[in-house]
Amino acid sequence: MPSDAPEHPRAGTVYLEDGTRFDGVGLGASGRRVGEVVFTTGMVGYPEALTDPSFRGQILAFTYPLLGNYGVPKRGARDADGLPRLESDGLQVRGVIVRGTTKPSHWAMDRSLDGWLRDEGVPGVAGVDTRRLTQHLRSHGVLRGVIDVAEGGRPTPADELARAIRRAPAYPEEDLVAEVAPDKPTVLRRNGGPLLAFLDCGTKSSILRALLDRGASVLRLPPGHEVPQRWHGRRVAGLVVSNGPGDPAALTATIEELGRPANRELPTLGICLGHQLLALARGGRTFKLKYGHRGQNKTVCFADGRAVIVSENHGYAVEPGSLDGTGLEAWATNPDDGTLEGLRDDRGRLLALQGHPEGHPGPQEAGFVFDEFVRKARRRA
Repeated sequence: MPSDAPEHPRAGTVYLEDGTRFDGVGLGASGRRVGEVVFTTGMVGYPEALTDPSFRGQILAFTYPLLGNYGVPKRGARDADGLPRLESDGLQVRGVIVRGTTKPSHWAMDRSLDGWLRDEGVPGVAGVDTRRLTQHLRSHGVLRGVIDVAEGGRPTPADELARAIRRAPAYPEEDLVAEVAPDKPTVLRRNGGPLLAFLDCGTKSSILRALLDRGASVLRLPPGHEVPQRWHGRRVAGLVVSNGPGDPAALTATIEELGRPANRELPTLGICLGHQLLALARGGRTFKLKYGHRGQNKTVCFADGRAVIVSENHGYAVEPGSLDGTGLEAWATNPDDGTLEGLRDDRGRLLALQGHPEGHPGPQEAGFVFDEFVRKARRRA
């Protein structure tokens, strides 16, 4: 139960599609949401995780047992380029599951985690045995579920929650990318260095910031938008494919666009979902992981022997055996389960990483991926 629990607590319930139930105390907004229940192992960075568009359509459980200690940054905060200081303009998750919360204390905080969830209409449940929930998901795989925060003190009956899950669309059936992607092209830092076309499937602001910090200009495009060779007289010098939510195989228009011969001539960088889409565009295949990789301080081992630490948030991966004949080769792997973490092509034009090189979980050595890509783009500009 949260240490700053209200005087009249609301009932909070997490109910999984296999009938497993967790009862606790309501946090944030009252209401009911259905989504894919996933967990993240990050100890800090909950504002960034909750605003990451890759979590769209999901109910997020935090394995770290105490959240909220440093509150939430000032609402609407933006940097000099107009990008949100957090990963997007608002909460992206459908629900939040925590073991406990505490009263926040931080000089830059604007409000509490509970107040933030309440203001943006997102329900949460505290007092859940998140260790047991995580072990259940690791054993059975990702499950759909419903998070329910009732105004009264009485938990909602199981049959009512089960009906809510059955009536909701399945995670792969939802067009989640359309909910988080831009609907028209925009340019960031028009007078900067090499102009990069950026297929935005629901990007984290920190990816854009990493490119701008390296002196590039960014042409931000909706997913599936034709990648131009020139934009208002400027030559497009490189192509970036962003992270985002959902099943990569469902983004057929984006996959088709990435497969165009003209785009294969561009220096290209794919991150997370972008990594998967580039593999699909070359004829590779993807599959759904049992419970995904979500957290900080994840190890990635490169083919040259280097090991780096990155943040990760993905539920799908590329089948290594499907790369035969695609012109792509494995660049990095995950030492925990052997899944493919990086791709490159035999022409030296394509780099793709499943993890997030823009993430700063402490170490920042994965930033070399951006450095190498921007150098390639500068040579073409």
